[in-house]
Amino acid sequence: MSKPYKRLDKNDAAVLLVDHQAGLLSLVRDIEPDKFKNNVLAVADLAKYFKLPTVLTTSFEDGPNGPLVPELKQIFPDAPFIPRPGQINAWDNEDFVKAVKATGRKQLIIAGVVTEVCVAFPALSAMAEGYDVFVATDASGTFNEVTRHSAWNRMAEAGAQLMTWFGIACELHRDWRNDIEGLGTLFSNHIPDYRNLITSYTTVKAGQ
Repeated sequence: MSKPYKRLDKNDAAVLLVDHQAGLLSLVRDIEPDKFKNNVLAVADLAKYFKLPTVLTTSFEDGPNGPLVPELKQIFPDAPFIPRPGQINAWDNEDFVKAVKATGRKQLIIAGVVTEVCVAFPALSAMAEGYDVFVATDASGTFNEVTRHSAWNRMAEAGAQLMTWFGIACELHRDWRNDIEGLGTLFSNHIPDYRNLITSYTTVKAGQ
């Protein structure tokens, strides 16, 4: 049975970056390390570009999970940052839930490590409380394809929409006439082939 099309709205979306920690990143094997980090930073950049409220959280930083990836703190120096002392499901942490609710948004774009735990648990919890959840699949990593698809299936069956960061950005943007240069630059910074496309475009425009 098909579900109605719920599209992302930049005025109603928030971004939750869950447990992108130095130690946990070493567990990601379903996406190449360089590509994965690029995708995570792309989600961060699109959140900043569209001015989406963003919440950062980590789990058990003092243990083997390690600290938050430093680039995220640099991109979001003023964003709520909740270091969870032990809760595995971020939604079990009151401060995290308060920060999410304080955004006033009902659409949650979630990415994290590892997919079947740090993404799936809060995604399922948020949907149970009436939020629409959009999972940034290529900015969420895990051990292998078996664990990845188990997590994707569980979230999708509960109503989450599985998207890539590029799809998320395009759906938020809606219309190229809103801005070409800004979004084109964001894409060029994270997709080498797109840089070629934009270079060709700017060259043609300059020659007109």
